[in-house]
Amino acid sequence: MAQSRISLLLALEVAPRGGRPQIETELRVLIRRMSVENPLWGAPRIHGELLKLGFEVAQSSVAKYMVKRHGPPSQGWRTFLRSHAPSIAAMDLFVVPTIGFKLLYAFVIVRLDRRDLVWINVTTHPTAEWVARQITEAFPWNEAPRYMIRDRDCIYGAVVARRLRAMGIRDKPIAPASPWQNGFVERLIGSIRRECVDHIIVLGEAHLTSSPLPQGLGFRYTQVGLTSPVGKSGPATDDCSDRVAPDHPDRRSGASTTTPSQTIRSTGCPSTSDRTILNCSVS
Repeated sequence: MAQSRISLLLALEVAPRGGRPQIETELRVLIRRMSVENPLWGAPRIHGELLKLGFEVAQSSVAKYMVKRHGPPSQGWRTFLRSHAPSIAAMDLFVVPTIGFKLLYAFVIVRLDRRDLVWINVTTHPTAEWVARQITEAFPWNEAPRYMIRDRDCIYGAVVARRLRAMGIRDKPIAPASPWQNGFVERLIGSIRRECVDHIIVLGEAHLTSSPLPQGLGFRYTQVGLTSPVGKSGPATDDCSDRVAPDHPDRRSGASTTTPSQTIRSTGCPSTSDRTILNCSVS
């Protein structure tokens, strides 16, 4: 009885197992080597290269013997911003309520390199055509950025995408529900709310875009006194009179837009070296 059990166990060990046969050791080493030397290649690419070399192997087997990576396959969003900051601009809309419970929509564009506010304008009914026109007026054709960061608001339709493409700007929408990816504009909007809009009662669009409010929230940049250690400079002086929207009353009348009460000194986004001084007065 015991001898019959031993012979049965030996027969089970000698019998071939079912399933797919294992591939050769040399092929497994080759798959690992190709995945290590080409970190951007996935299983489909390596499988295609092996087929060209005459190896008959399934793509699932290639994925099984590839080197497992724990990090992201490509650069992160922070690396993208750091590497291309001089060529990136960002835009966004924010809401300003009025005394009559109506909503005004302010549109801002800022460059990431120096937190430079490029454009700001206000409207009661934002449309894709209106946003596309603001982008065209904000950037001359020879000074357009290479990338434009925006959120996935439905206001940015096909019209805005075509306008960006025509100006040679690559559209870079952020991930859904990820406002931190557009943090430069979010910080600027927060500064506008805390230092200006939250301290006034807006009567309407004409009130918001007329004196004594600062150029219809057109924040100008001027050189500020050093509040940082010696050797660190503030933002460069820049004449931003051309950043006022063409339909602004001061632009239409040709009047000067450099009165002290209409000047807001800012770096766009506060930092330790460049402090934001926002002067918002109402007569």
